[in-house]
Amino acid sequence: VRAGVRNRLKIKEMDQSNLTERVIAVIVKAQHLDASSITLDSKFEDLGIDSLDGINILFGLENEFDITIPDDAAKQIRAVGDCVEGVAKLLAAKG
Repeated sequence: VRAGVRNRLKIKEMDQSNLTERVIAVIVKAQHLDASSITLDSKFEDLGIDSLDGINILFGLENEFDITIPDDAAKQIRAVGDCVEGVAKLLAAKG
């Protein structure tokens, strides 16, 4: 049983890592940034991303993951980690 739990945790970690990579790829594509300069802790302001850029990133995320980001959630996104967390929640709710 413990091995099964460990395997599920590894899969979840890999999924989280893959999700993070995909979110960062969307930001890189939208903003023409170097992926190595972006981490989960990167704030949009520090990356030079303004509100219009943020909207473009959100559209990119919606297309990449086939999700709809609610306006109220979009207003709360200020960092890369916020994007990853929000996308993960929407994907979990989607099933």
